[in-house]
Amino acid sequence: MDTHLIEEIKQVSLSMFNKNFFSLYHGSISARISINQFIINRKDTILDEITENAMVKLDYNKRDYRWSEASRDVYIHKHIYEMIPNAKYVSFTMPPYATAYSLKHGKVSPQDYHGKKVLGDVTIYDPKHIDDWMERAQYEIPKFFQHHESHLILIKGFGVISYDRDIIEMAKKVAVLENSCRLLVLSTTL
Repeated sequence: MDTHLIEEIKQVSLSMFNKNFFSLYHGSISARISINQFIINRKDTILDEITENAMVKLDYNKRDYRWSEASRDVYIHKHIYEMIPNAKYVSFTMPPYATAYSLKHGKVSPQDYHGKKVLGDVTIYDPKHIDDWMERAQYEIPKFFQHHESHLILIKGFGVISYDRDIIEMAKKVAVLENSCRLLVLSTTL
C-alpha cells in the first residue's frame, strides 16, 4: 500500500479519535485507490493507531476472505465509491454532540460563523425503522448523496457519514458540524 496514503489516513484518524468522533466500537475510514479498489480499516482496528496492517485492500468485483476482515461499514463505503465518482475518502463517525442533537431535531441550523459559512443548514436523515437500518444503509446513504449537494449526512441516532476528494476537507466538515451542534446545545443552557 502507498505509505503516504496510510500516513495521511493515520494522521486524520488519530485526530478524529482524539476528538471522540471514533470510539472503540464505532467508526470507519477508507480511501479509493483505483477505479475498482479501496482500502478500509479492519473490523478490529482501534482508529487511534492506523498502520498498513490495520487496513485491508478490497476489490469491488472480487469477494474473497478480506471482505469479512473489513469494518462492518464496508458495504456503505463500497456503494458510495461506486455511486459517487468523485469520492476519494469516506468516513463514518459518531461525534457526540451532533449525534445527540440528531435525536431531538430535524435539522441543524448553525448559529456560529464557521457552521453557517462551511455547512449552512444540515438536514438530519431519519432512518425510521432501526431494526433493518444496516441492511438499508448501504443503499440509502449513497442515494441521499446523489440527490443532495452535501458531502455529509447526519443520521438520527447513528452518526455522520462523510466523503470528499480531500481527506482534510472531509474531516473539517465533520469537525465544523460537531462544533456547531455543541454550541447549539450549550446555548440552550445559558
